[in-house]
Parts: sequence; structure tokens; C-alpha cells
Amino acid sequence: MHELADSDEPGQPREGCGVFGVFGVPDAAPVIFQGLFALQHRGQEGAGIVVSDGRVVRVKKGPGLVGEVFSETAWSDLPGDRGIGHVRYSTTGSPRPENIQPLVVECLDGIWAIAHNGNLVNAASMRRMYQEAGAIFQTTTDSEILIHLLADPMYRMRPRPVGRALGDLKGAFAFLMMTKNCVMAARDPLGFKPLSIGRLGDGLVFASETCALVQIGAEYVRDVQPGELVVVDGNGMRGSTFFEPEKGRSAQCIFEHVYFARPDSIVFGRSVHAARLRLGERLAEEHPAEADIVIAVPDSGNSAALGFSRGSGIPLDYGFIRNHYVGRTFIMPSDAKRKSSVDMKLAVVSDVVRDKRVVVVDDSIIRGHTARRRIECLRKAGASQVHMRVASPPTTHPCFFGIDFATTEELIAADMTVDQIRDYIRADSLGYISVEGLLSAVGMPDRYCTACFSGDYPVEIGEGHGKAALESAAPLLDFSANGKKARA
Repeated sequence: MHELADSDEPGQPREGCGVFGVFGVPDAAPVIFQGLFALQHRGQEGAGIVVSDGRVVRVKKGPGLVGEVFSETAWSDLPGDRGIGHVRYSTTGSPRPENIQPLVVECLDGIWAIAHNGNLVNAASMRRMYQEAGAIFQTTTDSEILIHLLADPMYRMRPRPVGRALGDLKGAFAFLMMTKNCVMAARDPLGFKPLSIGRLGDGLVFASETCALVQIGAEYVRDVQPGELVVVDGNGMRGSTFFEPEKGRSAQCIFEHVYFARPDSIVFGRSVHAARLRLGERLAEEHPAEADIVIAVPDSGNSAALGFSRGSGIPLDYGFIRNHYVGRTFIMPSDAKRKSSVDMKLAVVSDVVRDKRVVVVDDSIIRGHTARRRIECLRKAGASQVHMRVASPPTTHPCFFGIDFATTEELIAADMTVDQIRDYIRADSLGYISVEGLLSAVGMPDRYCTACFSGDYPVEIGEGHGKAALESAAPLLDFSANGKKARA
């Protein structure tokens, strides 16, 4: 779909996944496939679907895009009217085959399947606790912690076991869970990640974004509330609070509106496209420029660039053309792959920018290398001036809640001033929207997490973070030989 500024280079923001589930929907598997296809922009590393007909739970998953994983699937092999699906980019755990979700296990209560969007900040300590007690982990994802909680007698033998297990997790999560008889959905108490409920005929649907509901013709009902567990089974849908959020506290991820979500989605009750338009208008107010044209870095900069054009009166044009047949490189797990494909993704339209003073609008600058390359390309194409405008504030602090930059070394703004960044990317001028401007544009400013701009984390950060945080506790396996070869 779209790319994050500088997202094609090492250490750039990569958001971790999309979830989709249904209950009471005939031929559930192809419906889940369509939903995942609409959420493909949230992860391209792997995809999976788990379905049940009330008797047998069946699963298919694998590495790659949704269309690749299920290209030869006979939907008759996945019968059932209930199921969950997942598209993955790994923000915790390497791109190993066994880390692809949904995770499916059998315990004393039967089959459990889970799909997770977000990051748990207490995963390392809980994993160590279970391993010291003799538990065996099959993956290196933080998501597997929930599986062990659900199977733990301390939880499963008490009332409301699922809610109790969820209540002991800390960090960001939107979970879909499934047994052969029901589908469950839950959001963390601060509501970091979006999760919506829709209705399709007599059935119910859960999706990370409303664009997936539209894709299958479902009607939006409401969002799963922060701290809520929703259960759907033969008795209908019922919700309960597993953890009462502190009154007035919320931490919705601001990057959903800046970058992650598709423009045609409604996220946290707000139109993503409308929010980005306002970001661009506010950016034009805060950082005007004397220029001839405005161009966007497609696709995530499109709406903000339109807003900047409207707010400034400078005409909008197509200065970059994106090659949609090149993969979404920031989702690619390999830095080498991201580097090799970045220059194939966007081409400059020379006739548009030649001898023009150009305003380039993008959603963010993280490391700075890609912004610098883009500006070099514009100058080579004949642009007389290049003014960079960014629809988010400088990213100065790591994120531990589902964006894959966990160290300050990956953030150019952590060590450089705006003027220094301007000089590094070789722009004639550089302007970031202010935090106040950002929050004003998206509305309901008290509801958002802005820790990546301020360092004010809404949840206490424990030990063991980053994509490889749980790798050291796992066997070192080499899957280059179809998973058959282990290395010491």
C-alpha cells in the first residue's frame, strides 16, 4: 500500500500485524482471506487462517503475502463458519516459520488459536518465569505468553480464566482468540491498537481496520473497548471488562493516523483520510513555503500533501510515481532486500519538477537516508529547490508497543537538531508538524500515545525489548534446509 518515510532502510519503523476473525459466517475461510487481503499493508512477512466447523479445527499458514500463501488453497479443505486470521510483520521474534500466526496449540481444555497485534512489555520476564518452571516454548514471539497463561492451572481453574490471563499482560495488544466453539476479541486497557466489530448477515466479524469490514460487505457495529473481552459463541455476543481502565487514561497509537492505517479506514472513531488532510493543512500553517508545486511521497503522504496544498494554495502535482509491483519494503524482514528495492519503488516525474520549487510532504523521517536519496533524485531531475515537510513531529524516542525501532541509534532526531537533519538530507528547508498541531489535527488529544516524540511512556517499560529480545532463550535453528537442520 504505502511506505513510511525512510522505511526502506535498516532500523526503520515496522508495525506489527493485522487480525481478522468471524463467527457464524458460512464458508468462513474465503471471507477471512478477503479480510486479510484488505489488511495486507499491516504485514507482508506471513499469513495464516484457522477455522472450525464446531468439531474440528483446521489451519493453514505460511510465509509471504496473503495471495501467495493461499494461492492454491481449496476452500473446501477449510470448512467452518468461524475462524481467525493474521498477517504478520515481526516486531518481536524473528521471521521463523513457527512464529507465523495464528498460533495453534492443544492443551487440557482443547485447541486454542491466537492472533496478536501489538507488543507485550512484560513478555521476557513472564517467559523466564515459565521456563524456570519447566515450560517449553515453541516460538520466539511475545504472543505465546498468552498461550501459557491460558493453559496454566492457576488461571484455567478459576472463574473468568481468559480475562484473568489478559489482565496480567502489560503493553499493547489486540488479540483474537479461538476455540472450536467460539471466537474472542480483546484490547489492552489503554487501547493502543484498534479492533473493530462488524456484522455480516447473521454473523459477526472482527478486524484491525474498518477497511476490511468494507471489503467483505460487513456493517460496522462498534469498537472493542479498551480493557474489554468480547466472546461470540452459539449464545450470541457478550462483552465484559477484564481490566478496568483508569479513568481518563488512554494511549491510542498516534501512528495509526499518521501512517499505519489505510486512508479509507475509521480508526479510533476518526476518518484516517480526514485526519491526514488536517495534518497537511496544519503543517502548511506552521511551516509555510514559497514554492511552485506540492508533491507527496506516496502513498502515506498523499492525504497530508493534499491538505498542505489546500492550506497553502500551492498546486498539488504528481512528482513521484510509485511502482506497485515492488513489495512494501519496510515490511521486508531483510535490510538488504529493503535497500535493493527502495530505488525501484518511486520514480521522479522530471517534467513535473524540472525548474520548480518543490514542497515534498511525507509522514515521517526516521533515520534520514531515504529522505536524502529522494531529495537527491529530485535535484537530479532538475528541481530548483526542495522543501521537506513532515506530517509528524521528530521521532526522538524508541517505541516498545508495536513499532520496530527499539533503540535511539535508529532515530536521526535523537541526535540531531532539525537544522542538522535539514543539512543531512540536503533540503533547502525542513519543517515538522508540532506535537500540539498533530494532536489538534487528529482530535481527542488526550487519548493518544505520543511517547516516540516525547519519551513519556504510558506503561512502565521492563526488561528485554526489541525484535530479537526473546531469541537468546530459544534454540538456534537454521530453517534454510526446510527446518531440518540445527546449528550449535
